[in-house]
Amino acid sequence: MAELWQCQGVTSTPGLVGAVRQGSLRELNLAVVLGRIAAAERPPSRADLAAETGLTRATVSAVVEDLITGRLVTEADPAPRSGAGRPARGLVLAGDGPAGLGLEINVDYLAACVVDLAGRVRHHTVHRADLRPHSPADALARLVDLAGRARADATAQGLTLAGAALAVPGLVDDAGTVRLAPNLGWRDVPVPSLLAVHPPLTDAVDGVPPLVVDNEANLAALGELHADPDGPASFLHISGEVGIGAGIVLDGALFRGARGWSGEIGHIPVSPEGRPCRCGGRGCLEQYAGQEAILAAAGLAGADLPADTAAARLAELAGSGAADVLGALREAGTALGVAVAGVVNLLDLDTVVLGGGYAPLAPWLRPPVLAEISRRVLTAAWSPVTVRPAVLGADAAAVGAAGSVVRRIITRPAGWLARAG
Repeated sequence: MAELWQCQGVTSTPGLVGAVRQGSLRELNLAVVLGRIAAAERPPSRADLAAETGLTRATVSAVVEDLITGRLVTEADPAPRSGAGRPARGLVLAGDGPAGLGLEINVDYLAACVVDLAGRVRHHTVHRADLRPHSPADALARLVDLAGRARADATAQGLTLAGAALAVPGLVDDAGTVRLAPNLGWRDVPVPSLLAVHPPLTDAVDGVPPLVVDNEANLAALGELHADPDGPASFLHISGEVGIGAGIVLDGALFRGARGWSGEIGHIPVSPEGRPCRCGGRGCLEQYAGQEAILAAAGLAGADLPADTAAARLAELAGSGAADVLGALREAGTALGVAVAGVVNLLDLDTVVLGGGYAPLAPWLRPPVLAEISRRVLTAAWSPVTVRPAVLGADAAAVGAAGSVVRRIITRPAGWLARAG
């Protein structure tokens, strides 16, 4: 180890190297113990954690005390036991410590969500508005107002917001700039700069900016991944709103692509010389299976319904047997199936999750999607693909955004403890 430090340019005394080692070891132990508590099916005791991790009981006890002091962990009442001796107290993630703020800006709504460390949604607000006529600065100012109300509610519940993540329906670079959001009409929008006048969302704490900007489909896929621990480790999550985005999860990790811009399934052409799209292309999937396209095909164009209301209205009419709506959903499902089949052929996925506005419409979209998969996927005959509605439905992006904040704490608790201390 001494040689390693020297070759990395560290020319220090053995005492300093030992201190670095000790600090790194503590960070590792904190992460290991907290991760075990977070993943446990039942509250583990200190003795359980020592046995599972190989750490000494003294080390586990010291780590647990740090986690309790930092409001990351709390003790649970012991389960009744019939044998002799006092039952050990279990440990669970604290519900009154740090929390994540999830924000979403979409074509026709804004959302704010607070999720605590244990993954419980403690606040959720949606504001309906068509944001296309508004400038990015105006839309973001409206979002900040929603975020302020969420922060006040979290504080009233005894929670401390540890950061925020913002979901947007477009291509986002590493600096948080929205390079392109066709359905909002945004191009090269420097979101962090526009929010710089709102310091609570942008001031760096412990070297980490509390606001992260990401694609809404990516955050929705992450939300779905962690909302269903027993679900598949690899899947395609499709968010169906005015636009259509996809989050690709491979072996339990989000696949972002070389530049972080994967998942733009809404702009896969399903009819190369077809309808013009806002992106500048023709025949894109969202022109046949997006919310507005479905409403138009169902004879409901101009109804001006927000995403969840539109989906609910379509589901209601489909359930009553309305022929126009059933036909529109069949056509949308067919177009969706064509695009999905291409993705499945390329990535060898066995699960497709219908999220956002598609979730309540899954009973009618699923059959034509499966029909196209069966017809177009080479391996479909002996390796069937599951198509199902999302667990989180339309809330996936905001909940996933908030959850991404608390998961950063669980994987690196030392950073939070340094702040809290």
